[in-house]
Amino acid sequence: VDRVYIYQTHPHPDTGQPAMSMRHEWTHESVEPSIQQAHWQNQPYSTFGMTRWYEALSRGTAVSGVVRELPLAEQTLLDRDGIRSILMVPILIDEQFWGHIGFDDCHTDRRWTSNEESILVAMAAGIGGTLKRQQAEATIRYQACHDLLTNLPNRMLFNDRLPLALANAHRAGTMLAVLFLDLDRFKTINDTLGHVIGDQLLQAVAQRLSDCLREGDTISRWGGDEFTLLLPQISHAEDAARVAQRMIEALKPAFLLEGHELYISCSIGIALYPRDGDDAQTLLKNADAALYRVKEHGRNSFQLYAPAINSTASERLALESSLHGAVERNEFVLHYQPQVDIYTWKVTRMEALLRWQHPEFGLIAPRVFIPLAEENGLIMTIGEWVLRTACAQNKAWQDTGLPALRIAVNLSARQFQQPQLVQMIAAILAETQLDSSYLELEITETTAMQNVVLTASVLQELHNMGIHVSIDDFGTGYSALSYLKKFSLHTIKIDQSFVQELPTDVNDSAIVQAMVTLGLGLNLNVVAEGVETREQLEYLRSLNCREVQGYLFSRPLSTDAATTFLREQMIGDS
Repeated sequence: VDRVYIYQTHPHPDTGQPAMSMRHEWTHESVEPSIQQAHWQNQPYSTFGMTRWYEALSRGTAVSGVVRELPLAEQTLLDRDGIRSILMVPILIDEQFWGHIGFDDCHTDRRWTSNEESILVAMAAGIGGTLKRQQAEATIRYQACHDLLTNLPNRMLFNDRLPLALANAHRAGTMLAVLFLDLDRFKTINDTLGHVIGDQLLQAVAQRLSDCLREGDTISRWGGDEFTLLLPQISHAEDAARVAQRMIEALKPAFLLEGHELYISCSIGIALYPRDGDDAQTLLKNADAALYRVKEHGRNSFQLYAPAINSTASERLALESSLHGAVERNEFVLHYQPQVDIYTWKVTRMEALLRWQHPEFGLIAPRVFIPLAEENGLIMTIGEWVLRTACAQNKAWQDTGLPALRIAVNLSARQFQQPQLVQMIAAILAETQLDSSYLELEITETTAMQNVVLTASVLQELHNMGIHVSIDDFGTGYSALSYLKKFSLHTIKIDQSFVQELPTDVNDSAIVQAMVTLGLGLNLNVVAEGVETREQLEYLRSLNCREVQGYLFSRPLSTDAATTFLREQMIGDS
């Protein structure tokens, strides 16, 4: 024969219709090669009447004939390359049509014998087997260096690319950036809605993050809900900061998955070469340290590395280590802050606020150690201790003759979503002998909206037990006001961020007025947090906001100080 070739069948890049492209060609010295001819690349079967070829080959049937005897459209195409006789046999992989191998005779009107066709069929089978093995090997190579869930490069591939990029940057005298990205509170969604939804969310997040990158950038799934990024073409730190901010913005719109409207944010740490390190390990370590600085300051942001962060990271590691066993060592204490009825000046409830009395670092606020407890799973043990201690203290106050009032306890998202929450609360109430009507549980707006069905069910169970429930930090989460009336709630607490600038800030004033009106319209108690000035108090009174909490009345008090406070109020009332 004068020409042997292999064609692959594939979707056309523009139309998606079946098309063929020549991948390999062998020709006699007297015949011009045709692999470079445009009409043999991305050639749709539907043109030049080749639909007949596709239908036959895809069924596993050979196509052959003398060109002058073929349909006119096929003659026109084959005459371009001087073909006088043709034989094509399909190549199958696992019985699926992959393409075909063909013989051309460019000198005679050859009629192919069954023996010649059998030879070509055997060749096609051998090629199919080879292609199958090559595909399997390529799949193995791909899977070894890519994350199978998101199809992003994995840690191994990232660790291969980073040293190469560093070597290139060193030779060229240029900068590069390494970013460490962590999804905020992804575990809560995964634990609540299950791994199927969690996996779908990771895939959607990976796509949005990938869309933020420039040509030449690399994003990898480092593991779990962590991603690393390599930006090899930056001129200034601001270039990396812009990419980080672009990714933060990309995650803000809701993810709609299986009927769930999910919101997730991310925290990002950035390290720059050569400023923050000249090797891969140092850059990754410093980007990770910058990431944790973001988490300590509220998440949903990015942080460029600075040397001072490393000392903070060391302190964080020490805190994380000593957090284990802190309950058993009696290092946790509760402080109590009163909530006051501004018309009667009576205390309506005491909110229990957790503090950690660390033997080395002193009194540590919850914003520092609660994120650590959530990450390492200790939040469940700590949360149960808080609930038990608060209930026991409230019962102790009642037993000494102090006025009976509710004790308010904050529940973290993970506590609220644990399957045994209601049973655990019932057991603690029985153990401490506190009547359920004197317990109030606070959950954040974001926690309430993470799984509306679960929230409604749990709140109804708590309501049936006689326990009061309030929405804390109202206005700061992802509000869905239509759900408020469906939840068994008693109180909404307006976050202090809206109260601080009252009454001078017009926007905050309008927002607070709307919140109070909404709460009262739903027959809910409304509590304003963070009240520190008489002007704030009078403005809230004008809105008929009856209950307040803040430094104007009392700072959080130790157990002894809170006991004295309540006793003095009782004496004052008498």
